[in-house]
Amino acid sequence: MNAGIIGIGKYVPDKVVTNFDLEKTLDTNDEWIRTRTGIEERRLAAEDEETSDLAFKAAQSALENAEITADQIGLILVATVTPDTAFPSVACQIQEKLGAANAAAMDVSAACAGFMYGIATAKQFVESKSFKYVLVVGAEKLSKVTDWTDRNTAVLFGDGACAAVIGEVSEGRGILSFELGADGTGGKHLYLNSERAIAMNGREVFKFAVRQMGESAVSVLEKAGLSKEDVDFLIPHQANIRIMEAARERLELPEEKLSKRIHQYGNTSSASIGLALADELEDGKIKDDDIIVLVGFGGGLTWGGAVIKWGK
Repeated sequence: MNAGIIGIGKYVPDKVVTNFDLEKTLDTNDEWIRTRTGIEERRLAAEDEETSDLAFKAAQSALENAEITADQIGLILVATVTPDTAFPSVACQIQEKLGAANAAAMDVSAACAGFMYGIATAKQFVESKSFKYVLVVGAEKLSKVTDWTDRNTAVLFGDGACAAVIGEVSEGRGILSFELGADGTGGKHLYLNSERAIAMNGREVFKFAVRQMGESAVSVLEKAGLSKEDVDFLIPHQANIRIMEAARERLELPEEKLSKRIHQYGNTSSASIGLALADELEDGKIKDDDIIVLVGFGGGLTWGGAVIKWGK
């Protein structure tokens, strides 16, 4: 049995905050933000809009796209570092909202690599026939843990959610390989501080990300028995355009094979890879039997990658 993505969904809040908006409150400007990060705007959730609300809307969209009902889901995995509360989990909250009465539910905490951890975990459950369908959600309300007075981090983050239904796909398709990893010694470079705000050593995270994204992309291709020439599309974690470009160069891909959605959403952590995937599919950039490399890194420090041959 091969497990793959049979449905995809997304949700982003209505409120758009541009770089020009941030110029009014921070010692920064649009050109500086764009040239160093690739970000032009980001979406921010409303005060009364929680992570579970974003997750629920993305999950609904994914179920519709997969053409299945909530009661068919066997497990809900939500990747997030911004849950509404410590417990109940976001997964349990959206289980109730969806009416997915037959589903087990738990949250996964691997920061920006969380969606990749969720996809890899779901693959095991589906291929072992433990569950027919697993719903994987990446959802973040990073605006509630962003220090809006810190110009080094305030310009980076946005809110949003993505969701994928993992189920059986035809032979040769689906998640061909994956890699997960962590380096806890680097946790001090990206963490939630005592003020409950994101703190980051940008230089160290940049160095780690450039190295690890490239290495993971090459590794998952080797595990799948494929080469760089086989890659049709690269969807990296949308954290920084220079890091994304470094991963593209490592795979020797032309620019048109790199997913670039960071200008629209900023860094949405666990939601970013799935959001980009949903948008590329919507725009017709990904076709059946295309070879796609997904790769991400995050606080922890964590990383994850996968090769998918697209299609049901």
